[in-house]
Amino acid sequence: MAEDFNSRVIREFRENDGKVGEPFTGLPMILVHHVGARSGTERVTPLRWFADGDSYVIVASKAGAPDNPAWYHNLKANPDTVVEVSDGAGGAETVQVRTTELTGADRDRVWTRIKDDNEVFAGYERKTDRTIPLLALTPR
Repeated sequence: MAEDFNSRVIREFRENDGKVGEPFTGLPMILVHHVGARSGTERVTPLRWFADGDSYVIVASKAGAPDNPAWYHNLKANPDTVVEVSDGAGGAETVQVRTTELTGADRDRVWTRIKDDNEVFAGYERKTDRTIPLLALTPR
């Protein structure tokens, strides 16, 4: 089912110049290209993104699951990648990025802002014992 949902979001993003429907209508979206850390298989994952300076920050919440999503491990293993990014209002661009994980005070600052503005992410944090990673995708 997740594959069908992700495929639909990717198709909508590409067919509508970066705009997608429910549950992401009008939200900033990013299609993250990543290579399997073990398999070497190329994949694309649609995610919300949050601005932090020049970086696009993505949240490895996996909806509050006890483990990190596969794309997190893939980006850690292969941090230089490509994203298709849109602010949600229309107009997508392809950008070469380098992935870094936010830690310490930087992570806390961004995570507090994300949770304050998006109750769904605060809910994911309540569902898990792990620290939810934040990855900054910075244009190269």
